[in-house]
Amino acid sequence: MTIDPAPPARLVSVQVGRPRDYVWLGRDLRSSIDKHPVTGPVNVLGTHLEGDEQADPNQHGGPDKAVYAYATEDLDWWSTRLGRHLDAGALGENLTTTGLRLDRSVIGEQWHVGTAVLQVSEPRTPCWKLGMRMGDASFPRAFAKARRPGVLLRVIREGALEAGDLVEVGAVPAHGVRAGEVSAMYYGDAVDVARILAAPELADHWRDWAAHRTIWHIDEELKRRDA
Repeated sequence: MTIDPAPPARLVSVQVGRPRDYVWLGRDLRSSIDKHPVTGPVNVLGTHLEGDEQADPNQHGGPDKAVYAYATEDLDWWSTRLGRHLDAGALGENLTTTGLRLDRSVIGEQWHVGTAVLQVSEPRTPCWKLGMRMGDASFPRAFAKARRPGVLLRVIREGALEAGDLVEVGAVPAHGVRAGEVSAMYYGDAVDVARILAAPELADHWRDWAAHRTIWHIDEELKRRDA
């Protein structure tokens, strides 16, 4: 019996958004989380997709968070859990993929998509604006607990991409640190922090956080031994 090979990974949809004003739980805010599909080629620039603007550039966008990708498979999981269909872009992602387990993406692996090259830099940590997007203030907590973070990517080579393009994964680092491991560490799961720090491609703010956590654990262990 022959087993048919898995279909190749590809982009299902590409989304961009611009800042909009909202009122959420009595609070005025501005956000670009509401993104909509675009057709045809989209230019990939150094810190963002063309046509995609960030309302809060201190927290979103920039070299390590230029593009956010989420998997159709994970959207389908959420659709089943929530009892309603989630379209591409529902979670504010720029790229909706199929055929990839994004929680198993290795930090630093490169994606060749269209004429652009992207690199996995970190998992997503949800902020309260995701709750606004979903109409449920508790959703960010559920998102974190689900361990389906998607991945943020930096731009290695500018170019253009569009829905339907293949996603070819290459240059996978030997350290093997996966985005899901980094996310699990942040939320308190038992993870080897020193292993996480072995990924030089991990975004600096994550490396700083992991280093401080390592120092804290060492201090706590020394206190325990001295007690």
